[in-house]
Amino acid sequence: MSDDREYHIGIAPGEMPRLVLLPGDPQRARTIAQTFFERPEEVAHRREYWSFRGEYRGVEVGVCSTGIGCPSAAIAIEELVRVGCTHFIRVGTAGAIDPTLRAGDLVIFTGAVRDDGTSKQYVPVEYPAVADPDVTRALEVAARERGARYRVGIGHSKDAFYSEHPDLVADPEVMRSRWQVLRRANVIATEMESAVLFVLGQLRRVHVGAVCMIIGEPVDRGAKIVEKPPIDALVTVALDALRLVATRNTSH
Repeated sequence: MSDDREYHIGIAPGEMPRLVLLPGDPQRARTIAQTFFERPEEVAHRREYWSFRGEYRGVEVGVCSTGIGCPSAAIAIEELVRVGCTHFIRVGTAGAIDPTLRAGDLVIFTGAVRDDGTSKQYVPVEYPAVADPDVTRALEVAARERGARYRVGIGHSKDAFYSEHPDLVADPEVMRSRWQVLRRANVIATEMESAVLFVLGQLRRVHVGAVCMIIGEPVDRGAKIVEKPPIDALVTVALDALRLVATRNTSH
């Protein structure tokens, strides 16, 4: 591997387009490239980071998996920024905090509760995790034009997936109370990566948004994954948003 390739993701400057989707699952990265890209090409595959490039409706786009959780997601975006990527959209799954959300709904995050450990190693917890407003608006436009069921609001990022299940934590009543507080604060859904991606977007002066698909039951009902809908709506909304961002930047 040449010296100019990033250590973890195995990508050199210029090998990835500026516009990148960030799923967690490496297999989802491959599926996105093979299903939605024109002329997809593998860029690199190291550890949990599997990357591809191609075109979507005339715009060069890429996809790189981040693995699960904020630590590995932080590595991915840090190294992608160093090789020249500038616009990112996380595409993943989330658990409902708002009980009116249903499996298959899309949630577009304007920001995230920083209930992770990684982002706190960059800046104090008082620093907000805020999505890029232009990317967020593009996601809203794309979701509306696609006729998707979607909600816009604040997300929640955590480190422990199974903390969603009150019966698996040391103090179930404290955890149930915590989810109730988040719901009363109008936090709509929980996942594991967006907070650090938003923080690093601000710190590295790049543009980061996030759209996730709801799976399973609300967190205080056991958080069981009862349905895993197809990802087509999730991915097409995110790709449409990247295309909108690219078009706006070209016209300015």
